[in-house]
Parts: sequence; structure tokens; C-alpha cells
Amino acid sequence: MKYKCVIFDCDGVLVDSEAISSAVLTEMANELGIEISHEEALENFTGKSLKYSLNYIETKFGQSLPADFEHQFRVKSFEQFALNLQPIDGIHALLNSLTIPFCVASSGPREKIIRNLTTTNLIHHFQGKIFSSYDIQSWKPEPDIFLHAAKNMGFKVHECIVVEDSATGIQAAQSGGFDVIGFVNDGNTERFKDENFPICFSMNELHELLHKTH
Repeated sequence: MKYKCVIFDCDGVLVDSEAISSAVLTEMANELGIEISHEEALENFTGKSLKYSLNYIETKFGQSLPADFEHQFRVKSFEQFALNLQPIDGIHALLNSLTIPFCVASSGPREKIIRNLTTTNLIHHFQGKIFSSYDIQSWKPEPDIFLHAAKNMGFKVHECIVVEDSATGIQAAQSGGFDVIGFVNDGNTERFKDENFPICFSMNELHELLHKTH
């Protein structure tokens, strides 16, 4: 294998959380009279920081959101994750098959990453290998979280491959000089249309791509 380390995004790559988060945000926005469709939420919130998503909602709202909106979102989303969160199909087998180091680099808070990996029984794979944008106060599409992860894992940029499911994450990785694989978990190939990097639609395909890149 060409690479010595795999850097995984979390939401949408390890755990199937994007739709849950978007549904909670949409419901909370609608309760305030802000009309956001499920499709609009997925398009505009997927792979983005919560700060970006809240700014998007405020722009539609035309005024500031309630002071406790973010806190209530965290509470409600954690409740839904505990009840409904699932690992991405095939991720357990893929992680068990990897013979090189790997880690997770996410825009989400460390508490959220740990909770979600614990809920999906993935946490044992990532002990000491969790990197959060909140730790360094820099979020995708800035490349810093991936550079931070690579450095702490002990590898140079060209020795790592990043697996991402969002255009924002892809942009962050590429601007940092990383090779990337786009993971499409919802059939939305338009997200990666006309791009010059490999994409896959399942963990089996990702397994093949990782072992073909040499």
C-alpha cells in the first residue's frame, strides 16, 4: 500500500449521523417559523461546521437565534444519536482489516465524537487517535485538522490518505496537500461531480481502493 496512515472523517464516514443532525436542526428551525426542507438541510449542512449551519439558519431567520439554541440542539441531537445512530455499513469489517495506522479527524466536538463512536461500538479502534477541530479552533474547509492529525500520528502529508463524504472535507484535505477518497453514502454523486479523485459507494469498494493505491 502506498499510504502509511488513513485519516477518516467521522460523520457520514464512520457513523451515519448526518441525516439525524440535519433532521434535528430542521425541526428546531421550523418550530421558530423558519422553513427549511429536509433536502435543503442536507445540501447546506452536510459536512459543514455547526457555526456555519447556525449562521445559515440565522440568515433565513433575519435575526439572532435564541441564546440556548445551540445547547438545545446538542441535547436533542445527542438524544437522537443514542436512540438511532448506526455505524456506516461495513465499517467494522474495514477497520478490522486495516494493517496500517488510522485515526479520525472531525469538525465536531470531542465529546460528540467519543459519544458517537461509543454508541456504535467503534471507540476501541480510536483510543488516542481522535482529533477534533474544537481542540485547535480551526474548522474545515481549512486544512488544519488534517495536518494536526497527520502530525500527531507521526506521518507526513504524502504518507496519508483522507476519506471524506463532504465537499467541505474534500476541500480541506486537498488544500492541505492530502490525497483523498470521496465516500458517497447517500447516492448523491453530484457532490463529487467532475472531480479528479476516486469515489466509492460502500466500505467494500473503499477496501479495494485502499489496497489498490500503490
